[in-house]
Amino acid sequence: MRILLSRGIGMRLRLLAIMVLFCLASLSLHDRTSKAQLVVSIAAPSAPSASPPSAIPAAKPKYEIVDGHFHFLDFVQETKGMDAFFQAMDKAGVSEAQIMGMPLVKKWDDWVEKRPKYYLDNDSRVYWYSATDFLVARAVQDLPPAKRKRLHPFICGINSSDRNAADHVERMLALYPNFWEGIGEVFCRHDDLTALTYGDVSRADTKAFDRLMDTAAKHDLPILVHSNLGSSWLQQADYLSEIEYAVRKHPDTRVIWAHAGISRRIMIPGHTEILKKMLDKYANLSIDISWVLFEQEIAPNQKLNKDWVTLLDLFPGRFIIGSDVVGTFEQYAPTIQRYYLLLDAVKPETARKVAKDNFLAILPRRVKP
Repeated sequence: MRILLSRGIGMRLRLLAIMVLFCLASLSLHDRTSKAQLVVSIAAPSAPSASPPSAIPAAKPKYEIVDGHFHFLDFVQETKGMDAFFQAMDKAGVSEAQIMGMPLVKKWDDWVEKRPKYYLDNDSRVYWYSATDFLVARAVQDLPPAKRKRLHPFICGINSSDRNAADHVERMLALYPNFWEGIGEVFCRHDDLTALTYGDVSRADTKAFDRLMDTAAKHDLPILVHSNLGSSWLQQADYLSEIEYAVRKHPDTRVIWAHAGISRRIMIPGHTEILKKMLDKYANLSIDISWVLFEQEIAPNQKLNKDWVTLLDLFPGRFIIGSDVVGTFEQYAPTIQRYYLLLDAVKPETARKVAKDNFLAILPRRVKP
């Protein structure tokens, strides 16, 4: 009996020893595998910043385009990043681009569960945010020189109803010498955004805006201005006098009028005639073609408005194409390439100027090729 008991205990001990050895071997193997994976993770080179072949379209883009209106950051100061943007540029056939942040932030109210990211996501307010310029400067300066040369940074983190706005521009120019190439997008009259923004309504006919325009001329900087022609309800050019005042009073300041004074739901009868008169009178004025202007007016339902073709051919050196993409770039290529419809319809010389030359020509003399 004692012999059988002894043999049984011995057997159990041997089995236990085998199990312990097996567990130790498994742990050792797992440990070695984990360490190997960690070494691979650290040692593996990061993905190259150049666009991978899959991001480049098989067919060469029809036009070389310079994007004259691009927001690197959205309404919560987020972005998909530089690598994603350069891939989108290459896919769209965009050789160079204006780049700016977003001067406003959409507030996330305490009682709202889901974070709003666009100014129309809900009725919460928006507030001015000057740090956007620092974020853009850091992102551009971190790029290799070849990529940095493709971008033209603008200062936009300003409330143009505040006379201190011009001082912010001066500070940015002092902090980043020979870096900034323009001012804007300066938000004045807008659509619902105006009502959602804390503070006074920004207008182009104020003393504060005068200071901003003088600062732009002093430093040879173009200024991109969003100033609506009218309200979305009355459909008449009630605010034309505001932007005209600024352009007329500051003939030495090169003004780019964002979206030709149009926003969502704003349709002004005789709009092209108004633009023709403004361009005839003011040599310092250029027109930005971007955002909802194309779908609402230039080519609604992909049917080209011939009045716009005539206007561009009449003033071939005064129009600039822009994507007005905000922070994300999935739709960047189709947004840019929708302008092919318009570029195909105008004269070849007009198409080249509108697609590329006009924006580069409006930049400071120190950066022109």
